[in-house]
Amino acid sequence: MPDDVGHAVPSATGALSWAPTDPGAQEAVPQGAAPQEDERLRADFRRAVGRFATGVTVVSTCPRGVDHAMTANAFTSVSLDPPLVLVCVETQARFHDAVLESGRWAVSILSAQGRPAASWLATRGRPVVGQLDGVPHRRGEYSGAALVDAAVAWLECRTQAVHPAGDHSIVVGEVVRAELGGPGERVLVYHTSAYRELG
Repeated sequence: MPDDVGHAVPSATGALSWAPTDPGAQEAVPQGAAPQEDERLRADFRRAVGRFATGVTVVSTCPRGVDHAMTANAFTSVSLDPPLVLVCVETQARFHDAVLESGRWAVSILSAQGRPAASWLATRGRPVVGQLDGVPHRRGEYSGAALVDAAVAWLECRTQAVHPAGDHSIVVGEVVRAELGGPGERVLVYHTSAYRELG
């Protein structure tokens, strides 16, 4: 057996170090500082991920004819074949149970003109009934969910899987319809706790 065969050993920081598999060999000693205290870690984590610039979307669904929508930047593509995307939804949010019940949902990837819609649909405690009255939109052919007009692209999805992840659920959707807006539009992005424009 080659001398360099080994196994990964998790350190105290969660990083993996390489250790030989020889039973007589000395185990690698975990290196690194102790984990941060929980409250400080949450605050630093929030600031750190805020420095990751993301697009801004509105995710919508319509179970039993009732519109639900939320602003989300925890959205990403997952796979091309089949076409999959995911969105992370807080388990305590009203949208969580609605999207799980429906199984069909839509994503509007917002243009710069979508900033008012993004701000409104990120407001906690807004009423469910009529929450889209001031947001120009149309209905998705497959999902029946709201597609926000001020967007550069729209996706309609059916839920393929739901994975619990801390205080959120990761909702994976198979894209069944995709549509592009006009070229040259500025897009809405989110960075350091502020909306910004790109393009």
